[in-house]
Amino acid sequence: MRDYREHLVHKEDTLKEALGRLDKLAADAILFVVDEESRLLGSLTDGDVRRGLLQGKGIEEKLVNYIQPHPKSVNKANYSLPEIIKLREQNFKVLPVLDADRQIVNVINFRFQKSYLPLDVLVMAGGRGSRLQPMTDTVPKPLLKVGDKAIIDHNIDRLSAFGIDDFHISVRYLGEQLEDHYNAKDLNGTKVNFVWEEKALGTLGAASLIEDFHHDYVLITNSDILTTLDYEDFFLDFLEKEADMAVATIPYQVNVPYAVMETTNHHVVSFKEKPTYTYYSNGGIYIVKKELLKKIPKNSFYNATDLMESVIEDGGELVSYPIRQYWLDIGKPEDFEKAQADIKHLNL
Repeated sequence: MRDYREHLVHKEDTLKEALGRLDKLAADAILFVVDEESRLLGSLTDGDVRRGLLQGKGIEEKLVNYIQPHPKSVNKANYSLPEIIKLREQNFKVLPVLDADRQIVNVINFRFQKSYLPLDVLVMAGGRGSRLQPMTDTVPKPLLKVGDKAIIDHNIDRLSAFGIDDFHISVRYLGEQLEDHYNAKDLNGTKVNFVWEEKALGTLGAASLIEDFHHDYVLITNSDILTTLDYEDFFLDFLEKEADMAVATIPYQVNVPYAVMETTNHHVVSFKEKPTYTYYSNGGIYIVKKELLKKIPKNSFYNATDLMESVIEDGGELVSYPIRQYWLDIGKPEDFEKAQADIKHLNL
């Protein structure tokens, strides 16, 4: 993915410098002109330059004399998925993301990104990974490599492809290695907040330690999953069903090789010949309303299943989203071996 800063140009730069930048951007040729505080002043394209020259403007004039002063942009603090989909369908390719002070904090590029989802993500990465010993004796499971990339990087990069740029990673076992791993990266507009568990807090307890979720919805995922899940469709389904919590589920079919009798007081009322039953298992990926996370007791052991039970008991809307794409939980050595073979054929 292109570094978003390649699209930024200072208002005092010369037109010649801007033309060089536009040429380098090629298919993504749009610049966003900013002031000393990185506040957006306008956009500049090849077309803006041509129109300015045709109007008699000189090549030595300031860029602000060439720019389009009201380019389309996305307000980081207040945008919706339908808004993003509409912009994408209107064929806007490159859009600046602005904070409350109109500073550019990221740039959406639909040539590389599938969407720009208004979600925080909490990645649960504090576990011991004992079933993968001895590999996890010196390396935390999320940093074990599948192909040429760490498991957690496959997850972060997939989520980033859907425009998510606010991440929280819960760490405990060998967590320093995860911090070092991401501190050494240029995250290109992505924010990563590490949440330290001083004791084991289950599959969701770490959420109680986070005070600064940026969005109204939070996606929570285990860090040892390999998946090609369509996160935009998952979120759209959540919104359309007006859910409080959604669980990505794995369809699991049981084929019964005999006729199954349905009985009442030992009387057969019907039967099904060799039926197939489909059950839905927890896939370890959830979307929840931020306000729901207030139910989690502070710094206490708490599982995602506890929150699911709470939603049901309170009469809330808990929904299942069946995963129709690839999904693998890398929990055992045989899963790890399967991941190494599968990754060669996955579009991740």
